[in-house]
Amino acid sequence: MVVYSGSRDTELSDDEVDRIFRALADATRRDILRRTLTAEATVSELTQLYDMSFAAVQKHVAVLEGAGLVSKHRQGRERQIRGNPEMIQRAQHLLDRYEQIWRGRIERLDALLSEEPPQH
Repeated sequence: MVVYSGSRDTELSDDEVDRIFRALADATRRDILRRTLTAEATVSELTQLYDMSFAAVQKHVAVLEGAGLVSKHRQGRERQIRGNPEMIQRAQHLLDRYEQIWRGRIERLDALLSEEPPQH
């Protein structure tokens, strides 16, 4: 199933939505994403920032990569991790769509509640 979120370029499948929000459910992964959106980093550099092993940080990066929130590219002997603002934008479009749906529902409820009761 495809979740419509605005335009053809921003459609996300149910699996993509699940992977994105599962990845963002963890505070360490959100922090890694925030850092790699600002500047590229290696897993070794990221490991120095957290009280966890290289393997644990690598697993967090793999979850983010699986969700399309970060990508890796080779620079010399190292693999640089870079945040993917496009995927965040796609998720934001989805959330904006949900917000529009709920705002519409609330407006309809407000209109219904402000109607005059029928006179008998």
